[in-house]
Amino acid sequence: MIIRSAIFIKSSTKIQDCPVADRAEYAFTGRSNVGKSSLINMLAGRKKLAKISSTPGKTQTINHFVINESWYLTDLPGYGYAKASKSSRKHWEGFTGEYITKRENLISLFVLIDARHEPHKSDYEFMNFLGLHGIPFVRIFTKVDKQDSNRLTKIMAVHDNLMLETWESLPPTFISSAITGKGREEILKYIEETIIFFEKQP
Repeated sequence: MIIRSAIFIKSSTKIQDCPVADRAEYAFTGRSNVGKSSLINMLAGRKKLAKISSTPGKTQTINHFVINESWYLTDLPGYGYAKASKSSRKHWEGFTGEYITKRENLISLFVLIDARHEPHKSDYEFMNFLGLHGIPFVRIFTKVDKQDSNRLTKIMAVHDNLMLETWESLPPTFISSAITGKGREEILKYIEETIIFFEKQP
């Protein structure tokens, strides 16, 4: 897939304010500071499409972008640690959950996992939540440029083995680096191949 245009549409704090669900949608989330904004910018081929911050939990709204005038890329608030009040976190976690379970044009949710670390409880609680609600999702291991291939293989094996303790099979999985561009072609190909599942509502 060639990205010809990537345009910010709007930020929302409740599902009713999201853009009309008239095209396929792919959303991105993960633990705070997993490199979500950097990955989105890498995929879109734009350096400043999604705002990058050194402060974990900076994204506190549902941010919609339209790609190639044909599908939505959605930047969701992260989960886990964030430098924000408990009431603020509860608020955005609430509307994020509503978006995930009720957004009718959501084709797939990309769950970003930091490839440098062994499994974190919040990642697997979140993926179990998706499974229980029948939400299709994909794992993307980020920051793979930060370690050697042997370490990466071992870390991913630990993640896979943990997941297979409760799941019958693994979801589609990609490895990525916002620095080197690794994974970009494969992720965009996945979107190109699955976008056909979207059918416009009459």
